[in-house]
Amino acid sequence: METPTALESLTRNWWVYVLHGVAAVLFGIAAFVWPGLTLFVLVALYGAYAIVEGAISLVGAFRSGEGFRWSLLLWGLLGIAAGIVAFVWPGITALALVYVIAVWAIVKGIVQIAVAVRVRREIKGEWLLGLVGLLSVAVGVLLAAFPGAGALSLVWLIGAYALVAGVATMALGLRLRRMDRITVQTAERAAREPAPRGPTPASG
Repeated sequence: METPTALESLTRNWWVYVLHGVAAVLFGIAAFVWPGLTLFVLVALYGAYAIVEGAISLVGAFRSGEGFRWSLLLWGLLGIAAGIVAFVWPGITALALVYVIAVWAIVKGIVQIAVAVRVRREIKGEWLLGLVGLLSVAVGVLLAAFPGAGALSLVWLIGAYALVAGVATMALGLRLRRMDRITVQTAERAAREPAPRGPTPASG
């Protein structure tokens, strides 16, 4: 059995990015529309979101080829670790929560940018992943630089990031799905075509 290339590994895991996007959009919507959102509720929402995203990444890592297994594995472990911190530390202060999310966002963004750079010559939608990575790093840096921002500002910043990143990640996943279908269809057509015949030997 052939080891899938980096591009094949990425396209086969298109569903990982779609589900990541859905989770991020749901988290962002909840952050904006939840009436009277308290810090405790924000911690719970963030913890659930990070764990769900991490679990999706781990499943994708074990189903992926060597090309992107490391990135999905790191992404998954980071998300689950951040989510667990949020849940097992229910009395977390706003300042501590800001730093947890900031580190998570920066490392996650760096991983996404690295993947985007690696596949930039193979797919046309790599800028979507790079955009999500840049947004993630930017949000992490802002949170780390201004940890004393008000709770409402924190909710709006995280919610806006989650919505934009979620939409971009879903768009990337759908683009990868189309690429995967094209690859599968091309392979099926090649399998149905008869093998070329060699030259007929001349009769004596």
